[in-house]
Amino acid sequence: MSYHVKARKVKKIDTKFIFISGGVISSVGKGITAASIAMMLESRGYKVAPVKMDAYLNVDAGTIRPQEHGEVFVTKDGVETDQDVGNYERFMNTDLSSSNYLTNGQIYKTLIEKERNFEFEGEDVEIVPHVPEEIIRRLEKAAMERKADFVIAEIGGTVGEYQNILFVEANRIMKYRDKRDVIHIHVGYLPTPPHVGEMKSKPVQTSIRLLNGSGIQPDFLICRSEKAIDDRRKETLAWICNMNADHIIAAPNLDTIYRVPTEFERQGLADKILENFSIKPKKRDLNKWKKMLDKIGKLKKEVDIAVVGKYYETGAYKLSDVYISVVEAIKHASWANGVKVNLNWVSSIDVEKKGAKEILSGFDGIVVPGGFGSRGTEGMVQTIQYARENKVPYLGLCYGMQMATIEFARNVAKLKNANTTEVDDDTPHPVIHIMPDQEKKLLNREYGATMRLGAWDCVIARGTKTEKAYLEAGLIKKTGAPKISERHRHRYEFNNSFKKQLQDAGLVIAGTTPDGQLVEIVELPDHPYFVGSQFHPEFQSRPLSPHPLFVGFIQAVVKLKTAPEKISQQKILELSY
Repeated sequence: MSYHVKARKVKKIDTKFIFISGGVISSVGKGITAASIAMMLESRGYKVAPVKMDAYLNVDAGTIRPQEHGEVFVTKDGVETDQDVGNYERFMNTDLSSSNYLTNGQIYKTLIEKERNFEFEGEDVEIVPHVPEEIIRRLEKAAMERKADFVIAEIGGTVGEYQNILFVEANRIMKYRDKRDVIHIHVGYLPTPPHVGEMKSKPVQTSIRLLNGSGIQPDFLICRSEKAIDDRRKETLAWICNMNADHIIAAPNLDTIYRVPTEFERQGLADKILENFSIKPKKRDLNKWKKMLDKIGKLKKEVDIAVVGKYYETGAYKLSDVYISVVEAIKHASWANGVKVNLNWVSSIDVEKKGAKEILSGFDGIVVPGGFGSRGTEGMVQTIQYARENKVPYLGLCYGMQMATIEFARNVAKLKNANTTEVDDDTPHPVIHIMPDQEKKLLNREYGATMRLGAWDCVIARGTKTEKAYLEAGLIKKTGAPKISERHRHRYEFNNSFKKQLQDAGLVIAGTTPDGQLVEIVELPDHPYFVGSQFHPEFQSRPLSPHPLFVGFIQAVVKLKTAPEKISQQKILELSY
């Protein structure tokens, strides 16, 4: 044993391990690569456990600004994760859990707690081997929980960073000390500088040398680029990086991320991975996936959707990744309705400055996604008023539902200055307020993992647009309790003290928790489609099974879009049923 401390006992499991790293630039496509490989292996009958390994010291993604690290995705069991876990779920069409996500913060927290409990029996606790050992233990746990044939471990960040080096070390230990069946796939970016007009491979060469310096020789190289890598550069990379040229896979830009698995299949990636593990390739079943892609390729009609949010800006740029699940859910629903979608990123700050009519005129539908805090909320309220008054199909998600309640309270129920206590503690009409247990947590500065998180049951009211959407999706039946389960991430709730007053003014409570205490869905009856959900339906939308609330929203958009130009208001309302 090379270490002077006692190493952990290696568990006897037959699972194969695939590590995926990225090089040259961040956001190179490791998550889509991991999700695609997982889907391809599962299409052959294998069970796969994907794991995202993030290098930050946060215990989870819940307290990180969206502009800093993209969307916070929430699993069914209530863990706030990196957005890549959402990609895994969408590609694999499955639910994942806490075992599919780990951070350096979790690792160090566990080790310190064990040390305080004298679980190391007097040994000194060291960065190596104890941190890599804990990483390995968690990967094995993920394998056993899903009874997985393969674990795909995606290393967050870029090769060469200090933060993720211990994940690479875990890879090295598993392969060389534990004699595990382990391969390493590196995803590198090959730029084509406009002033040169030629694809350059040296950045990837450098990235692989950094991996070599950590004791890792990659088995496969995924070449991300604008256009597919040519044979000449494949040959160059093969001999310089000491790799099999047949294991260098092209990953050019595509019209949708959902074509990546079929592009990899075309190059035989999954079969090559199996052969590398000395496993005989199996027949795959991607028929449903291919039918979906064929349908996407034939779409002609288009709709224009505005996503009005508050987290786009990062310096001089706007990032849609902060709402990636919303973006993908809209696409899924659009494809299911036979249309292409043109998505437009609208800052609620701009709506505040310029007015809703100037910014939003011409859009076929409007979505207001989740958020926190006061910045940009008045722009959201103006957006919702515009959608309500002009009969533009509207879908509000979490904060978008709360803002819709506020807009209705102010402008329909005539509750002047109605607001949420998150924005205005002194509002005379707190139609959205914080629950007592959440208030205590905030007073004690208990922020991490303390919101209402994960899957909660909801009972849908009969005769609503919401019921119609879930019925058509086959998720509830016409008889019996119309109960669904959806994922949440919020602290503030609909204030039941105003429930009757708002209902009397015309607001429909379309869904509540089974005990009737918490409002989950609101909608308007005299509108083509105006629905707000306290939960996040986007987290459960998949390309092969779009979420019913998004499908209903796009249905309304399409019906209005294809209606004659001159049409009565009554006819518009009839088209929504």
